Amino acid sequence: MYEDKMKFELNVNGKRRVVYAHPSMTLVEVLRQELNLTGTKQGCDDSNCGVCTVLLDGKAVKSCTMLVVQAVGHSITTIEGLETEKGLHPLQQSFIDHFAVQCGYCTPGMIMTAKSILDENPNATEDDIREGLHGNLCRCTGYKSIVEAIEAVRDGEYGDFINWQEV
Repeated sequence: MYEDKMKFELNVNGKRRVVYAHPSMTLVEVLRQELNLTGTKQGCDDSNCGVCTVLLDGKAVKSCTMLVVQAVGHSITTIEGLETEKGLHPLQQSFIDHFAVQCGYCTPGMIMTAKSILDENPNATEDDIREGLHGNLCRCTGYKSIVEAIEAVRDGEYGDFINWQEV
């Protein structure tokens, strides 16, 4: 059954997960196919569109160009890992409230990138936010509502972003 696959232990959304996967599988493939975490989307497969963005040790990475073996020993956070018992993460709620979700395909990657931006610089300017989103493509919103949603979280409209209890 697992003749071509290897056992990998991953830390995904704060939980230890064991998967059997071929070592040539990318992280996005393992997340979607082996762990059924389908919030992370698969798009261009060459790290240009950003829909596959997850956090690796808190930093935004494109999971379509990272092999599963490269993720071993690191903390992986997907869009599913942002929601807690408190409810949606402030960024998730702000994207909804500011109509930054249109077709929704880019949204998980945008939110994960936005989280990385604000974690690194809680006082990010509009220019910082736009620059940080540079590797994420959206064909629906024109970015205005996306930037506004991120700024709302930065400005405290959704409570204390910095101390949001995460997984």
